[in-house]
Amino acid sequence: MALLELKNLHVALEDGTEIVRGVDLAIDAGETHAVMGPNGSGKSTLAYALMGHPAYEITDGQILLDGEDVTELEADERAQRGLFLAFQYPHAIPGVTVTSFLRSAINAVRKARNGGEDDPVPVKEFRTELLGAMERLKVPRELAQRYLNDGFSGGEKKRVEILQMAMLKPRVAVLDETDSGLDIDALKVVAGGVKELVGPEMGALVITHYQRILDYIEPDFVHVFVNGRIVKEGGPELAHELEARGYEQFEEVLA
Repeated sequence: MALLELKNLHVALEDGTEIVRGVDLAIDAGETHAVMGPNGSGKSTLAYALMGHPAYEITDGQILLDGEDVTELEADERAQRGLFLAFQYPHAIPGVTVTSFLRSAINAVRKARNGGEDDPVPVKEFRTELLGAMERLKVPRELAQRYLNDGFSGGEKKRVEILQMAMLKPRVAVLDETDSGLDIDALKVVAGGVKELVGPEMGALVITHYQRILDYIEPDFVHVFVNGRIVKEGGPELAHELEARGYEQFEEVLA
């Protein structure tokens, strides 16, 4: 049984326009899968649908997490079960510090896994883990007391996304073009965080347009995503082929 399994997944916009047109995909713990495709191919729609964004309707198929059908669950319920989405463009939340946000998120997950009873993380334990994760991921300490993503640079936003992932310890992390707009140092930090966390308890789905991030996160599997479908699959060498030849080889599917 795969950790995350998509079965014939179809996703449409609120107006009924179908974007994802039947995706089958299985991710196991310890595996990193890359989904690569041109702009407008439906990659971000796939990511949002996995996380339960209300603007995207799953019209057919299933999403299974640890064998449980989560297709009809709300976003927070999916997160409590271990799904995590790192956004391409993280939103700012003025008035909520990074520390407060992280502690609230962790406590919400702990409560859900404790049968609905509060089980707050001890302050000292939380602080020790947070400072350790910030040091490993090269997140400046002063960001902890700033409002989440408010006035952050692109690199700071992405580092804090990976910090959230490190603290929440999801079962499956979905990274939606997390490499977008990053300089080389921030890219290495993001990639290093993913490589550190993927293991016996976690798998990852890296959605990207370019091969660049895959120089630092070598995927186990690469899936070419065009016009809402996976049209080719292979190992890490497929990413290099795409970098060299582009997506024009799939022009019949693109049409």
